[in-house]
Amino acid sequence: MKPQIHIENKDIERSLKLIIIDGVTSEIVVCLTSGTFLVAIALLLGASNFQIGLLAAFPSLTNLAQIISIILMRRFPNRKSITTISLIFARTPLVIIGALLLQFGISIYFLMTMMFLHYFFSSVGGASWNSWIKDLVPENRLGQYFSQRSRYMQIINICLSLLVAVMVDYFTTQRTNELDRLYAVYFVIAGCAGLIGTFFLSRATEPQSYLSKGSFFDLFMMPLQNRNFRNMLWFNGAWVFAVNIAVPFFTVFMLESLQIPMTYIIALAIISQVFSVLTVQLWGKLSDRYSNKSIIYLSAPIYIVCILAWIFVGIYSRWYINMALLVGIHMFTGIATAGVNLALTNIGLKLAPKTDAVVYLSIKNIATSIFSSISPLIGGMLADYFKDKQLKITFEWTSPGLNKILKLIHLHEWNFLFLIGALMALISLRLLGQVQEQGEVGHSVVKRIMKTRFKSDLKESFIIGNIVVWHSMLKAILRRKRAGELESKE
Repeated sequence: MKPQIHIENKDIERSLKLIIIDGVTSEIVVCLTSGTFLVAIALLLGASNFQIGLLAAFPSLTNLAQIISIILMRRFPNRKSITTISLIFARTPLVIIGALLLQFGISIYFLMTMMFLHYFFSSVGGASWNSWIKDLVPENRLGQYFSQRSRYMQIINICLSLLVAVMVDYFTTQRTNELDRLYAVYFVIAGCAGLIGTFFLSRATEPQSYLSKGSFFDLFMMPLQNRNFRNMLWFNGAWVFAVNIAVPFFTVFMLESLQIPMTYIIALAIISQVFSVLTVQLWGKLSDRYSNKSIIYLSAPIYIVCILAWIFVGIYSRWYINMALLVGIHMFTGIATAGVNLALTNIGLKLAPKTDAVVYLSIKNIATSIFSSISPLIGGMLADYFKDKQLKITFEWTSPGLNKILKLIHLHEWNFLFLIGALMALISLRLLGQVQEQGEVGHSVVKRIMKTRFKSDLKESFIIGNIVVWHSMLKAILRRKRAGELESKE
């Protein structure tokens, strides 16, 4: 468990594989105890909009606990021990939730308390983990490694989510009284998988860490005195604030307003994950070769358009039109999310210096948490405010033979949030221009390279496809000719 000053390449490669295993088990935890399933069990326990918003804010709000991680690392410079112990305390409450829900039942307040402890200790361990990984992964491989890790995690999410959702829908329709027991099993599985991943993580190698001496206040203020890093904090905070106004309520909107079955919702999430898996490796290569800023400039506008597109979901009377729109939204959301999340993670790691990296990364997470924890709460209150308010924009045609009303926009409750979130996200992009990144390349150059590469791949596929078709056609002609010759001889 002790840090090492000199680490061989084989130990680095072995450790990176172990960290991927922990990432996969962490994705099992996320898949079974957050997002759609956490909202569903909260609604089952009678949660209000404010409580759902509070649950969505916990992961960000508890990032303030990373200050504790910095204090611990100054006193005990052993990041692996801090991470491992914190994750044990973080994942045990999930087993407790499942066990008690299975035997006695729980209240929404107990669920919120246990999930708060889960996120709290995850944040304490997350700070030391970030610093640990910053020193372990070579900087020129950040994009490639994290895209690979993300790809494995998303594949697990895809394989698991649909199976879990099918079971939820089955219990909802056939065994409604036992639905809470199904959720209990999910929490137990998630907690056990997380503890297994913690064991593998504890076997990875930790490089020796370095922290500056001096008062804790001076250490804490150091990142804020770095102008470039401070600009990055402003952009990151503004972006997550804007996004979290709307995103946590997409699932609630589909469940309550559209009344879409859980299986369909998870299938849509899987579509998003599939497109994220297909594109995350490309985003990773581009971020290593060019810059993370360019990736954000390319992917963020796509994400904003996807948020805006939610305004038009539900205004059509035909079910298949709404589903087709949701499929398109989730496809492009997956593509954009892969780029935005990867770039936001990597730009923080890249701008943090090797010495005191844990302080820089913790301040980044804390600053982000302040913005992203407030926004779901505001979103929940705004949803309640707009609950009895509507804005309709229609196009009406009247003639002797035809009267037709076409709905253009119908804003109500959740849709107001989606519009506000999209506009604020668009405004936040202006702050990205003030961030300077080493090796930065203009996003227009990267866009041109991506277009050229896409055309080249398309051309190659077209040529190869034609060669295959021509080969098949030639074989068919020869077979027919040979059959004709045999018939003439007979």
